Amino acid sequence: MAIGNAGLNPENTEWKWTMRFLLQVRANRDSEAGVLPGRELIEVMFKFNQEMAEAGVMLAAEGLQASAKGARISYAGDQRKVVDGPFNPDELIAGFWMINVGSTGEAIEWAKRAPFREGVVEVRQIFEMEDFGPALTPEMQQAEDRMRAQLAAKNSSAS
Repeated sequence: MAIGNAGLNPENTEWKWTMRFLLQVRANRDSEAGVLPGRELIEVMFKFNQEMAEAGVMLAAEGLQASAKGARISYAGDQRKVVDGPFNPDELIAGFWMINVGSTGEAIEWAKRAPFREGVVEVRQIFEMEDFGPALTPEMQQAEDRMRAQLAAKNSSAS
């Protein structure tokens, strides 16, 4: 039951291979200063999100608070070091979309349609369980399937 390698095409109800991608909206000085988008950008972003939802490709879309409200944990063996934000905006994302599409090219086309006048959106494919090959034992796959089923049940009962 791994999610992402096969999905239902809502337009024609035929099965097609799909892949999940994270479209990362890079942070900038304004987003890190807590400057919220104006009404015009919010309206066009809502329209863009609605288009992706109606096309059946959007799995999630979220904006992130400034890094001043966050922290980083670095790992060195058994040691953990926590550093509170803020961090350099050049190293951060301000938001993301998670989409499920048929190809890298399709993910790029959706990213190119984002209604931004400036900035950067980075397109990254998400690993699927099958990508881990023989390192993923059948027991691990079964445990992953159970966890995803529990999460899906919890999320559907919360809505």
